[in-house]
Amino acid sequence: MDEMRESAAPSAEPDVQTAQAESEDELRWAAWMRAAQGGDGEAFEALLGAILPRVRAHVFGRLGGRDHAEDVVQNVLLSIHRSRHTYQPDRRFKPWLNAVMRNAVIDSLRARRHEWRHQDFDDFEIAAEESPFPTGDGGALSPELEAALARLPDAQREAVELLHLQELSVKEAAARIGISVSAFKVRAHRGRARLREILEGRKP
Repeated sequence: MDEMRESAAPSAEPDVQTAQAESEDELRWAAWMRAAQGGDGEAFEALLGAILPRVRAHVFGRLGGRDHAEDVVQNVLLSIHRSRHTYQPDRRFKPWLNAVMRNAVIDSLRARRHEWRHQDFDDFEIAAEESPFPTGDGGALSPELEAALARLPDAQREAVELLHLQELSVKEAAARIGISVSAFKVRAHRGRARLREILEGRKP
């Protein structure tokens, strides 16, 4: 039994080390932010450089690596600059950063909607939703996801596949099927909602 405990112990070390490294990162970022709030420009530049990979991962994860995602990353950094006075030094840094990133993504999507006021926004809106589809792995689907897709009504499955597997825009997908854009949006929304319910075990 002792041998089993000893052999199992090393497997936990990477998780402990990762958690410790993340904690150290957060403490360092918080220290830089406090210095930046006091007017230290170099500390703020160091902070932005350190958190950039996290910001980029968050934005690309929400927007699926679309062309405008890098612009949104820059908007997030600008938002951090503008709202740095709202960070409370006695609070954890990561929750504050996560809130800023989330709000900046939403604000960017809304700004594009006001700028264009046409169908392009529907693509960004769909990309920003929580999606069960993988990104950045070549589009491979798990057996569970394939089985869930097969359980959708034909019309809903077609809409979901056109958007997320063939990566058509909403306008292109609606034209492919031969229905209106608004009708396609309803069909796609219902398909996505039902797919999530199936995957979460809430749909018999």
